[in-house]
Amino acid sequence: MDIQQLIETDQSLLLALNDSSSLLWDGVMWIVTDTKTWIPAIIALLYVVFKNNKLYQGLTIVLMFALAVTIADQIASGICKPYFARPRPAQDPEIMYLVHVVNGYRGGMYGFMSSHAANTFVVAMLASLIIRSLPFTVMIFLWAAIPTFSRIYLGVHYPGDIVCGGLEGCLTGVLVYLLYRFIQKKFFMRPQYVSSQYTVTGYAKTDVTLLFTVLLLTYFYALVAGMIVTRISFF
Repeated sequence: MDIQQLIETDQSLLLALNDSSSLLWDGVMWIVTDTKTWIPAIIALLYVVFKNNKLYQGLTIVLMFALAVTIADQIASGICKPYFARPRPAQDPEIMYLVHVVNGYRGGMYGFMSSHAANTFVVAMLASLIIRSLPFTVMIFLWAAIPTFSRIYLGVHYPGDIVCGGLEGCLTGVLVYLLYRFIQKKFFMRPQYVSSQYTVTGYAKTDVTLLFTVLLLTYFYALVAGMIVTRISFF
């Protein structure tokens, strides 16, 4: 399969996933794509980090998250988008009038690769490696996948933009975690835990459950808020 066939396949998949006449899903996807929707989850993550670490350890972890997001975002937006200069679906003259958009939103000019995908997946990967809880890992990657998919639904990214951005975010997350592990071993090595009350990296499972619950409630909020937005739009 040559590059032109890949592009055509990406366009066809985008139109299949983007095609919707559901006002409800328009509202839900509009809510989940908004970064402000996830502020409670970010606060909960910070709470768990600082509650389960000494202050300087918690600050180091926050610094690692900031570094990871900065690297992932700069690779996606600062390097790839201007270099590849691939128009977003809603900005692409070939298909822009076939793309379903919500509230007139079309995004910036270029979309490859998705910084939304890179940023959410780098946070998911790094958080899952630091906390080490299977239920939490499933939930945090679901968190990354839902707003990332919303970018396809809203017509501002091709599936290829999303996949490449997500992979870049995961790889960046792993590399920053390796840096964190080096710092951890050198300055504040923590013992491994074998307990029903803690994860292997020493995070209280009750705190992880709290974070899990906040994420779950945020999904519920997005659904309800999407219904409200839909009802207002309808009337």
